[in-house]
Amino acid sequence: MNKVILMGRLTRDPEVRYSQGEQSTAVARYTLAVDRRFRRDNDQQTADFIGCVAFGRQGEFAEKYLRKGTKIAITGRIQTGSYTNRDGQKVYTTDVVVEEQEFAESKSASDNNGGFAPIDRPSPNVAAGDGFMNIPDGIDEELPFN
Repeated sequence: MNKVILMGRLTRDPEVRYSQGEQSTAVARYTLAVDRRFRRDNDQQTADFIGCVAFGRQGEFAEKYLRKGTKIAITGRIQTGSYTNRDGQKVYTTDVVVEEQEFAESKSASDNNGGFAPIDRPSPNVAAGDGFMNIPDGIDEELPFN
């Protein structure tokens, strides 16, 4: 199984290109800074910088909504590859191919951190701030359990 789950902040705005042909596809590339849980001795780096690539609708989403500093959570798979550069040297690559991506903090928290996360979600009907949703009276008969 090849499954990756990451949460981090974009290090810069996504770089988006479109493929050639009749049905062009968005290809968004960005780097996530993912905090490390533990620090090794003599290691000053506290984050890993992981290259991500999103295709199609996920790429269009990245182009429209993601900006430097935005905190997101992604799921995807690791993909390796290689190519020969202009100097004739073989270069090996490792990227996370994004399958799902979502915001990991509210817009206001993102704005305070210098990021940008435009999302409008309807707020649930919450009763008296207790964290539970109101259930109308007389609905007991319709619930599938007792």
